[in-house]
Amino acid sequence: MPVMIKEVLHYLDIHPGHVVLDMTFGGGGHTKAVLKAISDVTVLALDRDPMAISLAEELAKENPGRVKPFLGLFSELESLLSCVNVKAGSIDAVLLDAGCSSMQLDQAERGFSLSKDGPLDMRMDGVRFSDMPCAADVVNTLDQQALASILTAYGEERHARKIASAIVEARRVNPITRTQQLASVVAGSFPSAAVYARKDRLHRPAHVATKTFQALRIFVNNELNELHAGLQAAQTVLRSGGRLCVITFHSLEDRLVKRFLQGDDLSNFEHSHFGLWKQRTGKSAGMKKDGSGFWHPLSKKVITPEKDDVKENARARSAKLRVALRC
Repeated sequence: MPVMIKEVLHYLDIHPGHVVLDMTFGGGGHTKAVLKAISDVTVLALDRDPMAISLAEELAKENPGRVKPFLGLFSELESLLSCVNVKAGSIDAVLLDAGCSSMQLDQAERGFSLSKDGPLDMRMDGVRFSDMPCAADVVNTLDQQALASILTAYGEERHARKIASAIVEARRVNPITRTQQLASVVAGSFPSAAVYARKDRLHRPAHVATKTFQALRIFVNNELNELHAGLQAAQTVLRSGGRLCVITFHSLEDRLVKRFLQGDDLSNFEHSHFGLWKQRTGKSAGMKKDGSGFWHPLSKKVITPEKDDVKENARARSAKLRVALRC
């Protein structure tokens, strides 16, 4: 079920003849809604997950000439489009839906979900990059300080040191290779009453390992650097007057998008050997030489789902939508 579909369609403001770029096809919910809403529209469907692209290829067969699938990372987008002669400044609207998809979370063998036992993988495109380290490699090889830094930076986990210590102790006995195994290790570092003491945004009990799983997923897939690359690519491919909609699901992503659209210099973020983001000083890369911005916000405040939407789709509870016009 696509998140905030009414709001997305409203702010993308798609018209017949437009070319729309869906940068995270996933299960195809947003693309299908676009195709249904406007008959004469072309959707360029990008995803890094081969499974998602197989779905996009099926949709392309059902809608001849209207859907063009592209397998790749955000950082590969410009080269992918240039190969099919899609020029910079030629796209009318871009949708970027950050994070992992429900399709990935629902498949235990992908290793994203702590509620379903599976191999501790978490790679969105492990089929393409089989030598890319998975989550099990991270928890079994990095030292305690590096693990704590990852949990702090990407999971905003207050108990990062305690959890990292528990992981290091547990792996001395047996390698941590399963999702439920890792969830148990994290839970074991807390009093039993605290395992579900945390609450999500619907005030439902949340497992204490939730932030640990989030942090590992972001780290393994280099998601923040890829999100930054995706925003830069959107800025390049959109025409003047084109529209950008970005959906995020946690504060790290949302802050990055907010700062990018404000013109802050995110190129002056550097990562250490294990990928953590650090801010340095520098001039703004998001601004033109004359000081005018690339982006004009279409909403003064971040847009969140309506209560009815969250009731129908609980995973939408943490979604935030930011929308802007390409100047």
